[in-house]
Amino acid sequence: MNNVAIIGLGYVGLTLATVMAENGFRVYGIERRKDVVDLTNKGIPHFSETGLEESLQRVIESKNLSAHQKLDLSTKIMTYIITVGTPLDHEGNARLDMIKNATKEVADHMSDGALIILRSTVKIGTSRKIVSKILEKSGKKFSIAMCPERTLEGSALSELRFLPQIIGSNSDEGFKLAEEIFSNITNTTIHVSNLETAEVIKLVDNSYRDVQFGFANEIARVCEPFGISANEVVMSGKNGYPRTNLAIPGLVGGPCLEKDPHILTQSLADQGVTLDIIPAARSVNERQPFETVQFIFEEIANRKIPENCKVAILGLAFKGVPETNDLRGSMSLKVIDAVINKLPNIKLSLFDPVVSEDEIKSLYPSAKIEVSFKEAIKNSSVVLICTNHPKLSAMHPKNMLALMATTGFIYDYWNSFSSLNPHESNFSYYAVGNTNKNV
Repeated sequence: MNNVAIIGLGYVGLTLATVMAENGFRVYGIERRKDVVDLTNKGIPHFSETGLEESLQRVIESKNLSAHQKLDLSTKIMTYIITVGTPLDHEGNARLDMIKNATKEVADHMSDGALIILRSTVKIGTSRKIVSKILEKSGKKFSIAMCPERTLEGSALSELRFLPQIIGSNSDEGFKLAEEIFSNITNTTIHVSNLETAEVIKLVDNSYRDVQFGFANEIARVCEPFGISANEVVMSGKNGYPRTNLAIPGLVGGPCLEKDPHILTQSLADQGVTLDIIPAARSVNERQPFETVQFIFEEIANRKIPENCKVAILGLAFKGVPETNDLRGSMSLKVIDAVINKLPNIKLSLFDPVVSEDEIKSLYPSAKIEVSFKEAIKNSSVVLICTNHPKLSAMHPKNMLALMATTGFIYDYWNSFSSLNPHESNFSYYAVGNTNKNV
């Protein structure tokens, strides 16, 4: 059985560790957070992911996976996979301190001939200029590969098995060893020319999606002043027309889309190249919560709703399908912060079908955390639907409005009911790109 150390048991590391353990590897998960180590060794994931708890319990019981706070020098390991986070700092730059610390730990522990795989999302050149340089200082022989993670939250366990695995390396040996590892998990591996190509692929994949969504949100900005439904424009325009496949406008965030376009842009800035389209799309997506809250504020004033009214915000995770409790990069939180800033006297009620009450309370201690959808909207003057979780669109807007305050209205960031005739909701249902102006 091959011994593998996975450095970092966040979302990327724990799902990979579990799948590798299920496929016969002896996996040592390394994580500095003691609470995560303890939970993992009990077979309890520290985040929500479809099917993960059952799989994790199996590999813990079989002893194919164990979690530790540091590498044990008595255990010989020939494959190390670095999966630590690279969040943006307060200035918007990708942090590399966790990458450097993880690499130094590996360099101290590894034997000659070890394979080091970098799986974290990084600026272009990080594998060669930072990770390799730290490993070289050890004086030991090693191979390095860049194999970016590309799974969808909520579908990670299945996607790890069927998505093609990108492998970039600076040597034939590095590619061969990495392919031997990943061919045990997935049927298809793709050999790209070098480390940098693999780094770019991950950044380009997510930046492409961000641009798509940014364009959709730009269409919403086009439609609203004319009282046109952006949802109708998008859906009707691509119906039976093969050359247009627009996304629906809405909140765009998450742990990848909120940062990968920035990382790609920063990589090019180091080369003296200024990008245009990618930063512009990211700017459109980042401005949206503040622009939409301005409309909500004006609608409250138009309806003469009291400043101390109840405002219910439904959905805090960055998405609802596939469901997750991940709050990283959530635009819902940006909406909440913008609402609080604009309307400091409101009675704020929060509800999410997956995120725990304790976690929400830690972020917004003065808000009321609701345990059900109905209780959240009951007597609310404003209801904001901020994720696309099916539970948040299970009730028709007319029935929702019947539970709300008389002058109340709904604002839907996910266009769940955009086919609704404005008269049917008594002009009290709005969505991104569909505010019924001039109707």
